[in-house]
Amino acid sequence: MPKETSSPFTPGLPVPVEFFVGRIKEITRLRNKVKSAQDGRLQVEFLVGERGIGKSSLAAFVKYLAEREHRMIGLHTFLGGVTSLEEMVRRIFDRLLKESVEAPWYDKVKKFFGNHIRQVGLFGISVEFEAPARDLRRMVHDFAPALRNLVNHLKNEKKGILLVLDDINGLASSRDFANWLKSLIDEIATSRKPLPLCLLLVAIDERRQELIQLQPSLARVFNLVEIHPWSETETREFYQNAFSRVSIKVEKSALDLLTRFSGGLPVFAHEIGDAAFNIDTDNYIDSSDALAAVTTAADIIGRKHLEPQVFNAIRSERYRRILRKLAREPLNFEFKRGEVWKRLDRDERKVFDNFLRRMAQLGVLRRDPERGAGAYRFTNLLHFVYFGMEAERVREAGR
Repeated sequence: MPKETSSPFTPGLPVPVEFFVGRIKEITRLRNKVKSAQDGRLQVEFLVGERGIGKSSLAAFVKYLAEREHRMIGLHTFLGGVTSLEEMVRRIFDRLLKESVEAPWYDKVKKFFGNHIRQVGLFGISVEFEAPARDLRRMVHDFAPALRNLVNHLKNEKKGILLVLDDINGLASSRDFANWLKSLIDEIATSRKPLPLCLLLVAIDERRQELIQLQPSLARVFNLVEIHPWSETETREFYQNAFSRVSIKVEKSALDLLTRFSGGLPVFAHEIGDAAFNIDTDNYIDSSDALAAVTTAADIIGRKHLEPQVFNAIRSERYRRILRKLAREPLNFEFKRGEVWKRLDRDERKVFDNFLRRMAQLGVLRRDPERGAGAYRFTNLLHFVYFGMEAERVREAGR
């Protein structure tokens, strides 16, 4: 029988602002940066964290606060697949246009863009920013003046701009982007005309380091904001808030299971919570519902969030057993070959060295020479938590 309400969980998507929990320290810091930008002082923040830890959700929440409480223009631009400055600028202005369509100041934005607006859709009910290549190249070069002009156009409605550049993987390895970013920051910082801009870049820390290698001066420009996994309290709060919105009660032992298996990662919490919502039939989630949800979510998480080659490589039951033993201790990202060897059975020992080589080739593990010979560590929190979740799931199922 279909449910009367839709799931409060959003696997694979940024968290809706009404379900946002935790991150108080990071939110406070970023709000202060937004306030400083309002006064015409350029702010450049770099939000880093592991995959699936909620970077985009935090950025979206800060954008919401900047718009509601600080009268800022909030532009959260996703740049997945973008490798050129021209396409980056096109997407930023397209986001501005789409965000403005239902705003009372839309006519001013239309005037700002001139003839670069195109009606799209079957009945022309949507709009898109469109500009020839020559104009886009000029916009890349004149980006700071364009933003200043935009703020001028909207000075009675808005006090500044929060520009979020999210998912910059394709640009982080570009010397052109690194140099453009440094030039933009220098141009704004040295201008006599203040530009109330808070620039927030969002990526894993490796992307930040890539940019610094390409343009070392960026090291002193980026203010680092690092987010970590949710605490147990924050994870519980997330589940309680989400389920209460759809009038579902959760047994304490079930909440313990949901919290433990999430590993503090929002991406996992949403998958597990969504599975629990769909399994539930009586608006009461008990421990059997929770364990069934974890079993369902584990397979979804493995297929969605592990690289296909990693998922295929661990189809070997001996490999899976080894991984479960490696990840069975919470937050123990590091291990030594000899210590693990003692915990393996005869069959597992036969393939252990091949396993280590294969996992290193796939980027799941890497050698850790600082800790001595035979030392390894997981390279990715998401991998570690998934394998730990698998280990816990098997252990619970055997009780």
